[in-house]
Amino acid sequence: MALSLALILAQVATPVAPEPVAPATATPETPSEAPDAQDNARPDTGRLAPAQGGGEIVVTARRRVETVQSVPIAISVIGGTTLADTGAYNVNRLTQLQPTLQFYSTNPRNSAANIRGLGAPFGLTNDGIEQGVGIYVDGVYYSRIASATFDFTDTERIEILRGPQGTLYGKNTTAGAINITTRKPSFTPEARVELTTGNYDFIQAKASASGPLVDGKLAARISASVTSRRGTIRNTVLGGYANAQDNQSVRGQLLWTPAPNLDVTLYGDYGHQNPDCCAQIYVRTGTTQRPLNRQYAALAGAFGYAPPSTNAFDRLTDLDTPLRARQELGGVSLVGNLDLGGATVTSVSAWRFWDWDPSNDRDFTGLPITTVSANPSQQRQWSQELRVASNGKRAIDYVAGLFYFHQTIDTQGLQVQGPAASRFLLNPGNVAPGSAGCATATAAACNPAVLNGLTARNTIGFSNTSAAVFGKATWHITDALSIAPGVRVNYDKKTGSYVSVVTTGSGSTTLTNDQRGVLAPQRYEPDFDDWNVSGDVTLAYDVARDIHAYATYARSYKSGGINLSGLPLDGSNNPILAAAQVKPEQVNHYELGVKTQWLDRRITANLAAFWTDISDYQATVTNGQLGVLRGYLANAEAVRTRGVELDTAFRPTERLNLYANAAYTDAKYVRFVDAPCPPELSGGTTAAAGQSPSAPGTPGGISPSACDVSGQRLPGISKWAFSYGAEYALPAKIGTTDGNAYLGFDGSYRSRFSSNPSPSAYTYIDGYSLANFRLGYRADAGWNAFLWLRNAFDQNYYELLATQSGNTGLIVGQPGDPRTYGVTISASF
Repeated sequence: MALSLALILAQVATPVAPEPVAPATATPETPSEAPDAQDNARPDTGRLAPAQGGGEIVVTARRRVETVQSVPIAISVIGGTTLADTGAYNVNRLTQLQPTLQFYSTNPRNSAANIRGLGAPFGLTNDGIEQGVGIYVDGVYYSRIASATFDFTDTERIEILRGPQGTLYGKNTTAGAINITTRKPSFTPEARVELTTGNYDFIQAKASASGPLVDGKLAARISASVTSRRGTIRNTVLGGYANAQDNQSVRGQLLWTPAPNLDVTLYGDYGHQNPDCCAQIYVRTGTTQRPLNRQYAALAGAFGYAPPSTNAFDRLTDLDTPLRARQELGGVSLVGNLDLGGATVTSVSAWRFWDWDPSNDRDFTGLPITTVSANPSQQRQWSQELRVASNGKRAIDYVAGLFYFHQTIDTQGLQVQGPAASRFLLNPGNVAPGSAGCATATAAACNPAVLNGLTARNTIGFSNTSAAVFGKATWHITDALSIAPGVRVNYDKKTGSYVSVVTTGSGSTTLTNDQRGVLAPQRYEPDFDDWNVSGDVTLAYDVARDIHAYATYARSYKSGGINLSGLPLDGSNNPILAAAQVKPEQVNHYELGVKTQWLDRRITANLAAFWTDISDYQATVTNGQLGVLRGYLANAEAVRTRGVELDTAFRPTERLNLYANAAYTDAKYVRFVDAPCPPELSGGTTAAAGQSPSAPGTPGGISPSACDVSGQRLPGISKWAFSYGAEYALPAKIGTTDGNAYLGFDGSYRSRFSSNPSPSAYTYIDGYSLANFRLGYRADAGWNAFLWLRNAFDQNYYELLATQSGNTGLIVGQPGDPRTYGVTISASF
């Protein structure tokens, strides 16, 4: 289909001079001049946009070329120079530059990107649903967040769109979108190289080259990246270091311009990652409602076990299962643009793959509780988009198109219990409080053979087909006032298969109730199909040349899904089939914004206020059974997030750049009456009808069957978040080379946030701030060298916290990077 569309575009192309307007997918190396900003266009300074010091930065956020200040969307743009200078070489590191973007990951597969507190359920990934933050690279949708955990290579800019973008970007963008644009092939020969080295044996090398193959008709670009770093956490049992980095990638492009009004670009990329990753280590313990002899201290004592350190920032672990986060990812795409004068027709055809081969230690200790936990997975996706966008500014501008997407995922799960599993996961009977013994010598918990070797082999299949027709128009009622309605009609069909075969250590499929309570055989085939209509309308008003106000209402959806991580069990340990489907999220979003520039555009200040209501919010919950190691998906009845964002930039002189961004986000469950309970209310005897639960943290107490968390905070969201920075440069000469010596600073802060789906006193992460510095010299001849220092004050902080399965009270965490330092040298030719 990609080739046929490209040939059709080529056949209708005519060698006539197009209107002087950049094509709808223009991605120039330095921002091009938009039609309404030609008098003020300026080269990209590489700092965080909005532009400082006059001029405009061009974006394609609405699938058309527009200036960032005129687009009535809350949007931040990060240029390629900023990415290099700040060390923001992947999605995770963008969070220090954009306060409303958050990224959480226990390994690439179990990653989530959130904007304004929304995006993906907090917990282990479930194949059967989609994310709420869409990630696009050169116009291609990356359906799995894991497939976007690559290092940025040869990147021109990254646009972060906040708020629902469903009309143009689809149902997978209820929270926002990350739109990544790489540098296009050039008909002028050029090359770039960047080398970085630092402590923890950090080495990163990037290189790219571009030039013509056939003058004026065919150009190519190739780029490559290698990143290596030893881990930050030492393993005292297996040796070596966990949480390392080991990434390699290559990307190529061919740009064909057979006629002045036609360009066709073929993209191809491949990435390979194989780090020793990812460890979560001992942080603390908290009392649950399990009997004391079934809580962590007593269980560990029964084995004479102690972790290598009870201070996570000693960065020690004794995980006894080798860690692996191996993945291969890549794909090909063909993008064609045909300028018909009044409009540009664009075709985007793509095929992508993602292969995942992990090894995890899901008991988080050096004890053989769960000796194998791995879910190798293979994804394939095909997509085709065809759209037409008007050129120039006229009475009515428009974008309209068709989109088709098909995805398959095959997963082979394996979980094996070890000889310590019986004591940790089974009931030893009624014994004296505080005792680590068993009521009888024959109690299952005292017999390692009951669970030792218990194995679940899960075969999971998933097929996802989606099709949509969409359109958005902008009616310029006057030169200053416009209204832009949009609509998208979408169809989804999802089918799945989940088969779990459980065998004992001797290979038998005949299980006891104790064994079925830990790993239950299941077989079911869920499916989901639905139509939905989403849309938005934006009213924009140019108060003055550099003051733009807008108001937006959006009705958006996140597609329903199917549970593909196993279903909750009933009292007889049978799967509850009614939980196989997950309802769609329905989003009503309201936003007011104003974008301003002052003092000849030396000051930029943009303000946005939003209110978002979500019905049937897709949340991760857990089964009440103690042995279940994985959660499943359900719907919270209502969720609300609201807040205010301020983005500012100031360039008082040619030598000094300053920026400061702030976000206040108030996100909570409005109504979620049957949520999973936090650990301090879990693990006890389930309350019978009319029976009152015990106080939190009462050993041997009575636990509610579910908890009402209505009014409580959503996980992963700080009420306050800031990013800020500055760079000061002085003209300087080294020998005969002219240039600038500079000192840069980038800082960020986020306040306390919950790291558990239901807020828990044990899993709040305290607020923290990070400070990064760089000192260097940027030569006019095209080279740059600087020293960098990140987390300069060696702040101890956690990226996330989690609980050990079974309500033992063990809290584990993932410490953030310690202080790192190094040097970067880059050159452009």
